[in-house]
Amino acid sequence: MENGRIRNLVVDDPKRCLFQVHRSAYTSPEILELERERVFDRSWIYVGHESEVRNPGDFQSRDVCGRPIILIRDSDGEVRVLINSCTHRGAQVCREAEGNAKTFQCFYHAWTFNNHGDLIGVPDAGGYGPAFKKEELGLKSPPRITNYRGLIFLSFDPDIVDFVTYVAGAKEQLDLIMDQSEAGMEIVGGTHLYSSRANWKMLVENSLESYHVAPLHKSYIDYLRAVGNDVSRAPVRGFGKELGNGNAVEEYEGNWGRPRLRWDPRWGEAAKREIDEYRRRLTERFGAEHALRIAEWNRNVLIYPNLMINDIMGITIRTFYPITPDYMEVRAWSMAPADESPAWRARRLDNFLTFLGPGGLSTPDDNEAMESCQRGFRAVREVEWSDMSRGIVRESQAVDEEQLRSFWRKWNLQITGSRRARSSGRVRRVA
Repeated sequence: MENGRIRNLVVDDPKRCLFQVHRSAYTSPEILELERERVFDRSWIYVGHESEVRNPGDFQSRDVCGRPIILIRDSDGEVRVLINSCTHRGAQVCREAEGNAKTFQCFYHAWTFNNHGDLIGVPDAGGYGPAFKKEELGLKSPPRITNYRGLIFLSFDPDIVDFVTYVAGAKEQLDLIMDQSEAGMEIVGGTHLYSSRANWKMLVENSLESYHVAPLHKSYIDYLRAVGNDVSRAPVRGFGKELGNGNAVEEYEGNWGRPRLRWDPRWGEAAKREIDEYRRRLTERFGAEHALRIAEWNRNVLIYPNLMINDIMGITIRTFYPITPDYMEVRAWSMAPADESPAWRARRLDNFLTFLGPGGLSTPDDNEAMESCQRGFRAVREVEWSDMSRGIVRESQAVDEEQLRSFWRKWNLQITGSRRARSSGRVRRVA
């Protein structure tokens, strides 16, 4: 694809209050190749949470940006990210999804590595010449790894800015989530793995705007009404906001219960008293304004390019990666306060599965809508542009698209190198 054509994929025209995206951005194999090189390989990418590798030797193996990686806590207690590829001939040295291991032995030729990644065993090592240096053949790590409040990220760009600079205004949103428990946050055991026959950027858009909620998620709204929630406010009070570097948030008041934070009639009066006490403690820790934002306000946070954290009726951490222009794979986890009781954990998981799970009252709706859009994109020669101008003439509301425009501006900069679109391993812990 010629560079001139790439530069015409986004229309960002403040004078005409117009923002459009060319639909070939969702369908082009050439664009996908550029995204792999210029977006995913030059960004901070979420790997996992340190609570998933709680004990020395605990590991999780998963694909990140198309690479096989191992997230592990080594025997010294350090969290590491290792490339899951034997330095001999390339086979994956770990073929289990999770577990505990002191060593990894490649099944192909039995090269053995410890859980620091060092090569410690080579059958018939004497058969190699003087250039063979075992100390140089340990498992490789991505060039940059960091830990922000338990969230582990990697980057394949050795020159990328530090993580706090990268997330910019999203740091405050991450802190609002991680401040929910004095004991810290943890990932609840279990992973949702599913796919969607849609371009990965569709999930960014879908996750960041609530314009679709009333028409698309009517079943969930009817359910909330049936169990005693007030769903009369429409649209809900809130806003979308650019947070810098492509990061964005939609922050809004919700009509649902939030475990330990906002009461739901289903939970009874005893739960209401527990919530009141917990919110009093939040106010003592952070002051009334910060505590109110934690407890009453929902947030859908994008850490550019492909991490969505939905802090709503539950907390879901969701990553997604393109396989083809019209197919993505999704992983999702539930996050929770480490010190919540079994009763609150059960309520949290019920909320999580009812709305956010692959079989819940939301995710199937969203998948069908995204896949329908992708089918519609087959007519790209006849209907070329998607419009994302909503709210451009007013102060942002939750149903507007300012946060979508934030994503697309950063995407355009990385893909084209143009700041303005057409007008008309060892983990270092971060405090």
